[in-house]
Amino acid sequence: MPPAERGATRIADRVVAKIAAQAACEAIGPLPEDAARPHATVVIRPQAQGPGQAPVEAADIRLHLELGYPVDIGARCRAVRRHVVERVGALVGMEVPEVAVEVERLHPPAGRGAQGRTR
Repeated sequence: MPPAERGATRIADRVVAKIAAQAACEAIGPLPEDAARPHATVVIRPQAQGPGQAPVEAADIRLHLELGYPVDIGARCRAVRRHVVERVGALVGMEVPEVAVEVERLHPPAGRGAQGRTR
């Protein structure tokens, strides 16, 4: 019997979210001491395949990040999206059609916190 006919594997949303958050950490690099680690929320949905093919699952991911400042926010977010898509695809085998990144806070370099607000 072919493997696809023997059973099914379901990966929980929270597992994919944890993998996505870890991938975001890898892409961001070192964070300031007071920065929160990235966290993710995931919606997994089936994607239709051709006739006679089993549907595959896709993960829509929303990431919440804090970044050090100054930083090229657009470039950093693109790098995070790219890395998350690669890692989730490689580790979970899911397509990732959407990665929404929300930058929640910017952290100034150490010693510059009193000069102004970056929130």
